[in-house]
Amino acid sequence: MSPSLNGHTCKPLGFGTRAIHVGSSANSETGAVIPPISLSTTFKQDSIGVHKGFEYSRSGNPNRDAFEQTLASLEAGGAHALAFASGSAATAAVLQSLGANAHIISVNDVYGGTFRYMTKVAAPIQGLETTFLDLENADDQTILAAIRPNTKLVWVESPTNPTFRLVDIPRLASLLRTHPSAPLLLVDNTFLSPYFSSPLLLGADIVLHSLTKYINGHSDVLMGALILPPHQASLHASLKFLQNASGAVPSPHDCWLAQRGAKTLHLRMQAHGLNALAVARLLDARSDVVIEVIYPGLLAHPRHARAFASLSPHARRWVDALPAAATKGGVPYGGMLAFRIRGGLAAAETFLTATKLFTLAESLGGVESLAEHPAKMTHGSVPEEERSVLGIGDNLIRLSVGVEDVEDLLADLSQALDVVADTL
Repeated sequence: MSPSLNGHTCKPLGFGTRAIHVGSSANSETGAVIPPISLSTTFKQDSIGVHKGFEYSRSGNPNRDAFEQTLASLEAGGAHALAFASGSAATAAVLQSLGANAHIISVNDVYGGTFRYMTKVAAPIQGLETTFLDLENADDQTILAAIRPNTKLVWVESPTNPTFRLVDIPRLASLLRTHPSAPLLLVDNTFLSPYFSSPLLLGADIVLHSLTKYINGHSDVLMGALILPPHQASLHASLKFLQNASGAVPSPHDCWLAQRGAKTLHLRMQAHGLNALAVARLLDARSDVVIEVIYPGLLAHPRHARAFASLSPHARRWVDALPAAATKGGVPYGGMLAFRIRGGLAAAETFLTATKLFTLAESLGGVESLAEHPAKMTHGSVPEEERSVLGIGDNLIRLSVGVEDVEDLLADLSQALDVVADTL
């Protein structure tokens, strides 16, 4: 589907052009280049049931509608988008749409909040059963054997949070189509954003985003989204009904802010990726303090080939055009990475309180750099024995690498690693 500008269909637009223009036409009444914020909760009807497309802001709002157009255009292969008050609200809508007593399969290393909703909310309230599988390494027979007659969905993160397991999405999508149950395939694309990954082009039926992270990109909006391809129009209608019925919708102001943030997504993701690759190379060189660096963009990562193959078409073109010096030892693959530090929890605590530019905080994807301890913070809701199996131990540190000057970030990490080295 070719996006149109000012009513004229044109050749397919580039990612950055879509981010800036789709859903963001000049205001027809005033000529304002940036869409105004429409705070009204209700809208005038010319006669009973005759209106300009809006009745009540929970059901539809000019800012939300415009932003949903932007989202559908940014996720390559997308045609429908729904914005929610948070990523967790988007998660809830998908799982609620499955009805009572459904079964799903989830990647075992799933985000802690998603694990909590599946096991502590959906399970007791709607009888949802979840089978957690290592979808990175499971063979076809294992996956097919896990599918039941009532299996309605397979939930994937790739890379996973926080250990960066990579799932072969095209293989999984093809495999699911061979089973009589034909479960839907959902991919949480929050970690890579629509810039670095295009799961709908790889065979996914639904893409989920926590817009709080990269798409908004400034750590000042809480929001989530679901994006679907053209052939899932019926599913989109069902989810839109739930969006309205549950009322977990974002405010007009938040939609306006997130749409503004999305306009620079391509530029920010390029900077995040280049900085993260430089950070990964630095950590890889500090074997005195670092046991393992987990960044699929590194050539040394065991799943590097899969990571490179999964790049979106637009990210691949950008990576291929980079100078050789920029891709020494690997390629940019998003702004997230993790590493295991020598010295366990004490060393992790020392490192996390010694950084000056990397702020100790949860979340990710903002312009500023963040660092956190998954076992004690974002994944604390996952039982300890399960964290151990997944490799989420006390020595694991997750970094969200921002877009600051890379030299400053490297200097900050180096001095913090030196502090740790002095204690070992």
